[in-house]
Amino acid sequence: MSANTKTGKITIKKYANRRLYDTSASRYVTLDHLRELVKENAEFEVVDAKTGEDLTRGVLAQIIFEEEAKGANLLPVEFLRQLIGFYGDSMQAFVPGYLKMSMEGLMRQQDELREKMTGAMSSPAGSMALLEEQTRRNMAMFEQAMKVFSPFNAAGQQESGSSAPTPAAKDKNDDVKALRDELEAMRAKLDKLAGG
Repeated sequence: MSANTKTGKITIKKYANRRLYDTSASRYVTLDHLRELVKENAEFEVVDAKTGEDLTRGVLAQIIFEEEAKGANLLPVEFLRQLIGFYGDSMQAFVPGYLKMSMEGLMRQQDELREKMTGAMSSPAGSMALLEEQTRRNMAMFEQAMKVFSPFNAAGQQESGSSAPTPAAKDKNDDVKALRDELEAMRAKLDKLAGG
């Protein structure tokens, strides 16, 4: 495949009739083709054929929505609700970085996680321990990222030594409770699958 020489990416042009044209292959393609490009780690951008506006984010989101509609339910409803809740929130600026960091961590641990999941699927308790371990890792990465973004706030809380719970600590406890509830729901689903 030849890529756009300026950016090193394959350029996909989207026309007003919603058709997608892969300039590297000189042919019209479907969203399934773009999904395969993603799986092959091929870099591409989707641009409006008339204006040149970057449409990549919207097209990638469309691929996710189509996969979800086909029954490949990767995103839990509660996660989607929480994600929507971050739009317009003061934490909105931190969410993309956190999600990117979490996904990069997951990708690095992918092979190890697959091996553990294969072994854990024989034991619902083992799969829950694995999920809890991954959740703890993600929470630790998030806390570390938050310290980077607000080092003065974190230092001030440590020095104050106040025994009263701060709003941040209360939010953290709420988050931990929500994660535990979500893990418990996953455990119930795994038990149901193992039993059925």
